[in-house]
Amino acid sequence: MTRIRLGDIAHARSGDKGDGSNVGVIAYTEAGFRLLRQELTAARVKHHFSAICLGAVDRFEVPNLKALNFILHDSLGGGGSESVKSDAQGKTHGQALLRMELDLPGDISLADLTP
Repeated sequence: MTRIRLGDIAHARSGDKGDGSNVGVIAYTEAGFRLLRQELTAARVKHHFSAICLGAVDRFEVPNLKALNFILHDSLGGGGSESVKSDAQGKTHGQALLRMELDLPGDISLADLTP
């Protein structure tokens, strides 16, 4: 099975609100969105951010945008003004998630997942 980076098939936007961060992952194609829906679970995102996300991770589907939106609760050490972290904002969490690796099923070509 081929391994790909999430960033090969999607782009992301992220931000913060209080002590939580918000990460939206947007697939380039419908086939990519189907793969994201199957592989990119809240549990998997929680594991990927296990060093910084101390709370739950919620996942919301936005099919008309071919997107998944994740809320990472308790991931910013209290938020921008409360945290002792050097950068307690969620702006970089989207880029961090795009580094996650996924297994590409044998019946799907990378060309099906990219524009």
